[in-house]
Amino acid sequence: MGSLYKDEQGDWITVCLKYLLFVFNFLFWMGGGVVMGVGIWTLVDKGEYLSLLASSTFAVSAYILILAGGLVMVTGFLGCCAVIREQRSCLSTYFSCLLLIFLIELVAGVLAYVYYQALSEELKQHLSKTMTENYAQPGKESITQSVDRLQQDFKCCGSNNSFDWMHSVYIMSPEAEKRLVPDSCCKTITPQCGKRDHPSNIYKVEGGCITKLEQFLADHLLIIGAVGIGVACLQVSPALLRCAVQLKG
Repeated sequence: MGSLYKDEQGDWITVCLKYLLFVFNFLFWMGGGVVMGVGIWTLVDKGEYLSLLASSTFAVSAYILILAGGLVMVTGFLGCCAVIREQRSCLSTYFSCLLLIFLIELVAGVLAYVYYQALSEELKQHLSKTMTENYAQPGKESITQSVDRLQQDFKCCGSNNSFDWMHSVYIMSPEAEKRLVPDSCCKTITPQCGKRDHPSNIYKVEGGCITKLEQFLADHLLIIGAVGIGVACLQVSPALLRCAVQLKG
C-alpha cells in the first residue's frame, strides 16, 4: 500500500513537471520571438548609421540575436512536441540545443556590453574623420546619405559642432558652392541653404552629432545586452526541469 502510494505520488509529480516544462517551453518560444524582434529592430531602426561606425561589433551583436531568436523559436517548438510525445531522444536533443543557444545569446550580450564600453572613444576618433573626409566624395554615397540622415534625425550639425565642417574636404571644394555647412544642417532644407550658418537657419546651438549618436547606440546596446544575457539565464529553468523530468520518468 505504501509503495503504491509512493508510485502514484511519483507519477503525479512527473506529470506536473512535464506540464510545467511545456509551459516553460511555450514562454521560451515567445522569448525567442522577442529576441529576434530586438535584433531586427536594431538593424532596421536607423540601421543606416552602421556605415559611420569603425567596427562591425554593433551589427554582429544584432545578427547574433536574430540567429539566436530563430533557434530559440525552433527549439521551443521541438521542446513542446518532445514533452507531449514523451520522447526522451528529442528531449536530449532539445537540451543540447538549449546549451548552444545559451552560449550564442551570452556571446551577443557580452559583445554588446564590451562594445558599449568602447563606443564613446570610437565615435570620437572615427566619426569626425568620416564626416570631414568622406562626405560627398565619389564612392562614398552611403556615408553621405547616413550623415545627412543623422543630422536631420538628431537635429545636429557636425561631429562636435557646426564649425567642424570648416575643415571638411567637401566644404573646401568647388562643389560646395560656397556653402558653410551641408544643407542637411538646415532646420528647413532648401537648395543651398547651407550658405547661411546662423542659429535661426541651422542646428548650431543644439549640439554635435557624436553625443546624440552615442546615446542612441548606447540605448540599443543596453537592450541587446540585457535581452541576450537575460533570456540566456532564463533558459536555465527549462533545462533544470528537463533534468527533473528525466530523473522522474
